[in-house]
Amino acid sequence: MTASGALKGTVCVPGDKSISHRALIMSSFCYGESKISGLLEGEDVLNTATTLRAMGASVDRTASGEWSVQGNGVGSLAQPSSVLDFGNSGTGVRLLMGAISSHAITATLTGDASLCRRPMKRVMDPLRNIGCQFLGAEGDRLPLTMRGADDPLPIDYAVPVPSAQVKSALLLAALNIPGRTQIVEKTKTRDHSERMLTYLGAEIESKPTEDKRGSVITLQGHPEMAAKDHSVPGDPSSAAFPLVGALLVPGSEITLPNVCLNPGRIGLIETLLEMGADISIGNRRPAGGEEVGDLLVRYSQLKGVNVPADRAPSMIDEYPILAVAAAFATGDTNMSGIGELRVKESDRIAMMSEGLRACGVEVTEGPSEMTVTGSKSTKNRLGDARIGTNLDHRIAMSFLIMGLAAEGPITIDDSEPIQTSFPTFFDVMSGVGAIAHEGGA
Repeated sequence: MTASGALKGTVCVPGDKSISHRALIMSSFCYGESKISGLLEGEDVLNTATTLRAMGASVDRTASGEWSVQGNGVGSLAQPSSVLDFGNSGTGVRLLMGAISSHAITATLTGDASLCRRPMKRVMDPLRNIGCQFLGAEGDRLPLTMRGADDPLPIDYAVPVPSAQVKSALLLAALNIPGRTQIVEKTKTRDHSERMLTYLGAEIESKPTEDKRGSVITLQGHPEMAAKDHSVPGDPSSAAFPLVGALLVPGSEITLPNVCLNPGRIGLIETLLEMGADISIGNRRPAGGEEVGDLLVRYSQLKGVNVPADRAPSMIDEYPILAVAAAFATGDTNMSGIGELRVKESDRIAMMSEGLRACGVEVTEGPSEMTVTGSKSTKNRLGDARIGTNLDHRIAMSFLIMGLAAEGPITIDDSEPIQTSFPTFFDVMSGVGAIAHEGGA
């Protein structure tokens, strides 16, 4: 991918992936019809819709482009008659493992080769405590068969590693468990589940831990939640790609309307502002329990910074594109506390380090850290590389964005994984002046 000149115009990014998954799942536990607008229609979310249908939920796309979910209340999941295939979606499988765990049904779960390599033990361990049973592949990985608890038990659980997916799986399990479930997270993670459950009328409370760094969440089981409509805001993780592209291509100015600005999702914006990025946020407003706003982004000269480890939960999916921004900065950008990247769709620390070095960038890495030395300091020519993406959509998009500003061409081996999270990526980028060449770069 190359730039025809400055990137100019308005970029409407697809609906937030995290919120889309949750809107489908939680709507199925409400009474009545929920209408969802702005749902991300990427493969990951569509697989969640398919698995909900397999367990008895009515989930349909309407002629107007909205989605309709006819919910039957908490505890309504039915025995699936076939294997539940989640494709590449770690969010979908982990959240629905939680939901299934407190239903007396048996389900077999699988996914693509990438998802079957990813760890599930962090979700399975606390779900075992409520009475759920698992028979899985070696290392507690997919494919696996789970038997939900006949008489699920409420638990008090301290999440050992910051993970919004583990927390959300437990909250979805707790909906169908009598009594009070308490979850403690030492470090705050994105709180889309808490916000949506509050919006739907569940009896849920979240308080800060004594040191103010974490949260204590309590949920009373068996709530009666009435159906409500959802308007899914733009995904900040998808917005990150055109945003960084505009920062790197001289003369660029783009607008990104209706982007989710949940405080647990804006770590990348905070980091880029510290690097000197020209990003303005306007028209902040509430929407279905979330905060949204419009971003105005202009080309900027960036400088390296130290990204604090405690910021990682709020931008864990954005480190690949941050590393690209850092490659064009002056000085070093140090990223620590990012060991979670090793067990994403790929080992993203290794993949980004290998790809950036191939493009002429100086990179050092450790088990949970990475340092990128910007080309403005090294004077290295960037580009002239073909990148292996290892079926990882964020690796693919990050290097395509890098190609907009690199001196030499950058190509990727496979653009198909981009469909999982940003199916309109090439249309959106061409709309502001990017040119995609045959072969995906």
